Amino acid sequence: MSKIIEEGQVVSGKVTGIQPYGAFVAIDEDVQGLVHISEVTHGYVKDIHDHLTVGDEVKVKVLNVEENSGKYSLSIRATEDKPKQQPQPKKKAAPVKQESQGTGFNILKDKLEEWIEQSKDREQTYRN
Repeated sequence: MSKIIEEGQVVSGKVTGIQPYGAFVAIDEDVQGLVHISEVTHGYVKDIHDHLTVGDEVKVKVLNVEENSGKYSLSIRATEDKPKQQPQPKKKAAPVKQESQGTGFNILKDKLEEWIEQSKDREQTYRN
């Protein structure tokens, strides 16, 4: 006889099958659910076989129960503490070089005026 299994419960189960998209876990003799590959562990899982094998005893959290179809969505990841993120080393900003007078934006301003004049000259050439 099957015990009542509800959403949010954490129960033990046994991996009965593995597919590329997830693992099937038997919670008891009558109830089996799916641990989607995204719910196996924290982080990216490229190959589920790197984390689980048939016959493994696992602790799972029941995420969703569809009574009508008898489908159980399970998560191993939800039973584990989220790993602490390693602090990223701060990147040092490149030192700002002080340019001599007449460089940087001043040159750009002069060039911009020159380019505008060139553009006006080209417009005149095309109109004639």
